[in-house]
Amino acid sequence: MTLPDTAANPAGADRTFQVDLRGLVDLLSHHLYSSPRVYLRELMQNAVDALTARHGVEPSASSGALGIRLYADGSVVRVEDDGVGLTEADVHTFLATIGRSSKRAEQVAEQRADFIGQFGIGLLSCFLVADEIHVLSRSARTPDAPAVEWRGRGDGSYTVRTLPASARPRPGTTVTLTPRADAGEWTRPVQVHALARHFGSLLRHPVTFDDGTGSTGGSGSPGGPGGPGVPVNPEPAPWARTYPTPGARSRALAAYGEEVFGFTPLDTIELDLPAVGLKGIACVLPEAVPAGRRHGHRVHVKGMLLSEQAEEILPEWAFFVRCVVDAESLRPTASRESLYEDDTLAAVRDALAERLRAWIARAAASDPDLLGRFLQAHHLAVKSLAVHDDEILRMLLPWLPFETTDGHCTLDEFARTHRTVLVTSTVEEFRQVAAIASAAGLGVVNGGYTYDRELVHRLPEIRPEATVADLDPATLTAHLDPVDRETELAAAAYLAQARDALAVFDCDVALRTFQPASAPALLVDSREARHERTRSQLAREQEGGLWGDILGALRQEAPRAQLILNQLNPLVRTAVAIDEPELARTSAEALYGQAAMLSRRPLRPAESSLINRSFLDLLAHALRKDS
Repeated sequence: MTLPDTAANPAGADRTFQVDLRGLVDLLSHHLYSSPRVYLRELMQNAVDALTARHGVEPSASSGALGIRLYADGSVVRVEDDGVGLTEADVHTFLATIGRSSKRAEQVAEQRADFIGQFGIGLLSCFLVADEIHVLSRSARTPDAPAVEWRGRGDGSYTVRTLPASARPRPGTTVTLTPRADAGEWTRPVQVHALARHFGSLLRHPVTFDDGTGSTGGSGSPGGPGGPGVPVNPEPAPWARTYPTPGARSRALAAYGEEVFGFTPLDTIELDLPAVGLKGIACVLPEAVPAGRRHGHRVHVKGMLLSEQAEEILPEWAFFVRCVVDAESLRPTASRESLYEDDTLAAVRDALAERLRAWIARAAASDPDLLGRFLQAHHLAVKSLAVHDDEILRMLLPWLPFETTDGHCTLDEFARTHRTVLVTSTVEEFRQVAAIASAAGLGVVNGGYTYDRELVHRLPEIRPEATVADLDPATLTAHLDPVDRETELAAAAYLAQARDALAVFDCDVALRTFQPASAPALLVDSREARHERTRSQLAREQEGGLWGDILGALRQEAPRAQLILNQLNPLVRTAVAIDEPELARTSAEALYGQAAMLSRRPLRPAESSLINRSFLDLLAHALRKDS
């Protein structure tokens, strides 16, 4: 082990890290912040926190008496606030020290929850659009404090000087940026105004914007809480307003949801969690969305927009709503573009999930029309919830739609006509048997879709008189009537030819009678049989090798596929009487191919080849017969 040379520094004195500010700004722009546009959010956030701190110094001050003024004319961007301001010592401590935030100072540590920003890096975001930051501030903590000017540059240098109090007659701070030429996209007046509305529309302090043209007001100099200019946030959040009737409130919240998200909500759910100071709305999507697709939600923290894509505030099953919320106690990450995963966020997620459950329960109890429209669009989301939520299962399982042999209907309707409910494991199994099972009077539910089989098996929990069982080939074939002995003997030669022709598919052939008579054949092919055939094929391909021995050792008796011919069908009655061996084989192959296609399962290459070959052979036979 080699020890460091300390001869030049025998005392082992501590050293201070040197920071390459340009490199740090590049790091922020490419890895911390998603876009340069966040510079305005950071400036507005600092202004809001300064106003919050001033209310701590002057508790009697009215919220409407202090505000934020934005100015952008194409050559400069200016953000001015009536906040607590900074002294010269504050400037050296907080503006010139990267990572140190006035909101994390020891004397206000216990009040951190009152502030949005706590990381001390927000001001650096201004270097994403400008090479110099100019700050003019005057502290409200000391009545006779002088004004302080700070100029920070992208190369890491800065200057500080004190100015007469007349340089800034009122306490507060003004931050001025001279944008770089390549930052025009984010600093044009129209863009600054749009960004201000985007980030600050729900802020509690008055915010105004002035573009210097006179159309929005004057110069933006101090003179009032909002100063000259157009309001950025003229009204409080819609859930914070007073309405004459509950109906008017519901319509206003729905209109706000439509304005924000661009769709008319199926319904609007008001959210209110006093313990964490969260208020907002959840807008129910009017149309179905792909299962598991999670929408981003708009999350404001103390009025400031944090994220438009916050997925983490709701559980995965709640993909049928989009939310706008404003919270007091949620913690932002360092970039302030997402939420910090902690116990508070987990508790909020659980509480909001409970609000959605309560809404579903109310709809089920008192508004069947709304419930029907909701389930028509979002039955998959409800099914995913019902699998894990006994209360939702109890309330909604009878209402949920399923694909059955009686068509699409609810389990409640289906169980009234079928005391025993059979359920398939896959979609293709249901399609194989649906027509035959329906004709035989069997009640079968397609359990191949996500959650359906599990939910159907829980039906007896809601309807104790109902019986649920899995449908297997043996159950179906047991409901098909056998032919009489004479018919069986007469068809024996044909059945032997058919079995030989279809041996390559490991398929047995049987003759039965069943409805509808228009169906010539039924292919019953269980999943277990297909797996066993696949294993056997792999074992043959690997014969003699290690994997061949392993697969051979796994060999087990599994039910073979079965082609069941319908004696009631005229075509089948003609086919079983064929005495030409080749024609008998070809007709059996054609019947197998037709039954395989009707099963709607994917065809194997050999089956596709068989269908083509049997068709051509039958066509050739017909042409020879005609000639």
